[in-house]
Formats: sequence, C-alpha cells, structure tokens
Amino acid sequence: MTDLLIRALPLSEFETRIPELNEVLIGCVADGASVSFMHPLSVEKATKFWQNVARSVANSERVVLVAEDEHQQIVGTVQLITDQPENQPHRADVAKLLVHPRARRRGIAQRLMQQLEIVAQNAGKTVLVLDTATGSDAEMFYRHLGWQRAGELPKYALMPDGAFCATTFYFKHL
Repeated sequence: MTDLLIRALPLSEFETRIPELNEVLIGCVADGASVSFMHPLSVEKATKFWQNVARSVANSERVVLVAEDEHQQIVGTVQLITDQPENQPHRADVAKLLVHPRARRRGIAQRLMQQLEIVAQNAGKTVLVLDTATGSDAEMFYRHLGWQRAGELPKYALMPDGAFCATTFYFKHL
C-alpha cells in the first residue's frame, strides 16, 4: 500500500475518529481475533473501549498509532503502553495490533510495528513485551520481526467465539 500514512493519533482527533477505530476493532473481532473482546462486539462496547484509550493517551500513559489509507481512513492501529511500574521505566507493552480484514496482506501491520519501535526508542524504551493467541498467524509475524518467544500459558483467554486459547508471550530488545 503506497499511500499509507502511519502516525500517532493526536488526542485532538481521537473522539472524531472513534467510528473508524470501532470499524477496525469490530471487524477484527468478527474475523476471530483474540483481542480481549467476544463476538459479537457492539458499537457501544467498542466506543467505550476507545474512550478509555483516549483517556490513557490524555494521561500520557500510551501512544496510539494509526495507519490511514489513501482516503485518510483508519485501516489499522497499534498501541504502545508506556506507563509502567517504577522499577520498569525502560519497558513498554504493545497492545491491540489491529488491521481491518479488508486491508490485510498489504504490509500495514509490519509498518505499524516498525513505527511503534521508533516511537518506543524515542520514549527511552529498550524492552517491548506483547502477547498473542498461541498458534495464530500473528506468532509467525512477530518472529519474522525479530521478537523472541518467552513462554506460553494454556487457557489464558477466550477466543471471540468462547473457546479457550493459550497465549504466548514475546519480547524484543531495542
């Protein structure tokens, strides 16, 4: 995707962009992504989630990156959670890497993660941590980007359809 823009979503735009963020999140959950929500995900529940994320951005606890297509529509997003315990100022969590199902296989996730690493380094973060559903396509994707597997917890979460899934934890040193 040549006309793709990856950028931090400023707080001033957050509220007006929630419908687009909802579309991405709801589309991913409907497609089976294990990202903390059950299917079907209501617009109301998705909106509340993004409003909470916006508050966290306002408190300088996280950065939300978005990928916008050639029509300036959000087609992907990822979060860097920088608010960590006092003894872990060098660490950040990666959360909710989401690419709308209609926009996949175009390198959007990779570009989001590359920009996320730059944002993390600029924030003084040297260790990144994330988790993903064990056996998912995401595992191969993260390994391809140089992430290291730390371990797996069986029955850690539920898939959107209610089935148990194991979760694998990954880390990357920057």
